[in-house]
Amino acid sequence: MSEEEMEGMRVTGRLAREVLDTAIDAVAVGVTTDEIDRIVHEACIERECYPSPLNYFKFPKSCCTSINEVICHGIPDSRPLANGDILNIDITTYFGGFHGDVNETVFVGEPDDKAIRLVRNTYRCLAKSMDAVMAILSSGDYLYASQCSSIITISFRPLVAVGVKYRDMGDVISHQANSGGFSVVRTYCGHGVHRLFHCPPNIPHYTGDLPLPHYSGSYPSSCLWSSNKAVGVMKVGHCFTIEPMINEGTWRDELWPDKWTAVTIDGQRSAQFEHTMIIVGATANTPAMAEGGPPLDVVTARRISGEDKMANVKLPPADALHFQRYGRPHFVDQLHALKKDVFALLSAEETIHPKKP
Repeated sequence: MSEEEMEGMRVTGRLAREVLDTAIDAVAVGVTTDEIDRIVHEACIERECYPSPLNYFKFPKSCCTSINEVICHGIPDSRPLANGDILNIDITTYFGGFHGDVNETVFVGEPDDKAIRLVRNTYRCLAKSMDAVMAILSSGDYLYASQCSSIITISFRPLVAVGVKYRDMGDVISHQANSGGFSVVRTYCGHGVHRLFHCPPNIPHYTGDLPLPHYSGSYPSSCLWSSNKAVGVMKVGHCFTIEPMINEGTWRDELWPDKWTAVTIDGQRSAQFEHTMIIVGATANTPAMAEGGPPLDVVTARRISGEDKMANVKLPPADALHFQRYGRPHFVDQLHALKKDVFALLSAEETIHPKKP
């Protein structure tokens, strides 16, 4: 991509983020996803952009709304949101010839503890995979050590940006998901995006070459790792999404008769987060395209302006770094608003293991 094309992606990425923020502001018990879709459509029109999902292979709405067991591509309808639901809203805007793609999972009302752990773990899957890309591009190698002592440390071989396989991100995501007893959906993946809504490279979210790790306690058969064989490699100028879909139970999915709505086969919940990003620089072996800037430009990050209501809340160090780099997800603000000791609960996630049958 040229610098002009990158700037086009940044503009549409900011618009997508604005539309998503507007949609999430409307989430409440009793609101229908049809109403959220209407808000999304109007927000796009106000910004003189087009909602990319509308009529995409006959998709009937302007956004995807995926509730509870719906993994992705849920079609907005007249069902009122209920207290305790988790809802993913997936937005793509088309502006100036470019598509910007972003989604977040949020809580409706007051979530249960397992929903909190699922959503938090899913966000960490995205954030840590972006950390891995950033580290690879910055230094040429990456060492990932889990804070959970019952999981083996994973060491990536020395890498350089040119030639690094996108499938390596699946190792990071699978490791993070499995550390919480969750599984990674394998049917759907991240993708290239720019003038086309979906295009190469494909970015699988499940593991590539690593063996099954040692896990203290029972290990759910639904979480066993299998190798992916994706061949795409990172190059400066690539624009793509990472959008892991993480399930409470088995990774397996099925499709509803509408030929869009993908759901977990066991009826358990699924969560997802997505960013669009551009590789603008790399290691010393590859000239940086953005002098002095970060090598990875996350064009759909949520930035908090003005007085930050979270400023005095103590965050886990890893999350504080993620939020500084990539913006803070809405679910963290939602948890803060519940006025519970949620951060003690969330920090404890690192020591939670799957229950024995």
